[in-house]
Amino acid sequence: MWVWDNSIPREVDARGTGYAPADPAVLAAWVRERGLTTVHLSAPWAADVGVVDPWMTATVDALNAEGVDVGVLGGDPPWLDEPHLAVWWLQAAVHGRDVAHVQLDVEPWTLPGWRTDRAGILTRWLTMLDTARAALPEGVGLGVDMPYWLAWEPAPGGGTVAQAVLARADSVGIVTFVDHAAGRDGILALSADAVAQTVAAGVPFTIGVETDAPAVAGGAGWTFGDDGADVLAAQVQVVHDALVATPGYRGVAVQHYRTWRELEAATP
Repeated sequence: MWVWDNSIPREVDARGTGYAPADPAVLAAWVRERGLTTVHLSAPWAADVGVVDPWMTATVDALNAEGVDVGVLGGDPPWLDEPHLAVWWLQAAVHGRDVAHVQLDVEPWTLPGWRTDRAGILTRWLTMLDTARAALPEGVGLGVDMPYWLAWEPAPGGGTVAQAVLARADSVGIVTFVDHAAGRDGILALSADAVAQTVAAGVPFTIGVETDAPAVAGGAGWTFGDDGADVLAAQVQVVHDALVATPGYRGVAVQHYRTWRELEAATP
C-alpha cells in the first residue's frame, strides 16, 4: 500500500497533510487488520528535520512492529536533471530509520518534453535511478513504480524501458490502474508483458491498483474509487488467484491509504 499522507497539521509544518488516520498507531492497526505486508510511506523533503522527523520514525517503528516490509516513498520529475536531489532526499528519508527499501515514484512521462525528447528523458531517468541506487545504505533495496506499458516502450540502449528499470531495481510495483481484472483491457492482460519481463529478470513485484476519485485518476475506468470496496476486494482476489504461483509475486498494492480507507467507509 502507498501512504502519501501524514498526521502533521499543515499549520504546524508546510509539509504536513493533517490526515489524522495517518497517526502511527492508527495506521499500524489498519495494516494489521488487513494483513498487509508492504507499506510505502511518503517521506517529505528533509524528513529528518522538524516535526516530520519524529512522525516518520514513529510510523516506521510502528509498521516494523507489525512485521511489515516498510519503505520510504518519494519522487519528483525535476530529479532527472539534478540526480543529487534524489540522493539528498533519500539520505534524509532513511536517516536513523529501519527501512527495507526506498520506493521511487518519479513519473518522467509527465514532463512536457516526453513527446519531443523521450529518449533523452528516459536516459536521464535511468541515470537518476543509478545515482539513487549507488547512494542507498547497505541492506536498503531500491523499489521503483513502473507502469505496465513500459514493457512496450523501447529503451534508448535496446530492449524495453521496463527491462532497463528491472536491471536497476530490487523490486518493482507494476502500476496497472484499471478497475477490472479480466478481459483484454483488464489488469491481468495489460500487465502480462511487464510481469513476464519482471519474472525473466528475477525481480520481486506487486501489481498496483488505484482507489482515488475518477477526477484524480483520469476517469472512472482507471480507478476503483467509484466502484466500492467490495468490487475492489473481488477484483484484487481475481488478480491474486491468477498470479499467486508466479515467481516473485508479492501481492497487490493499493494506491493509496486515505482513499482506500474512505472507500471502505463509504461501502455499506
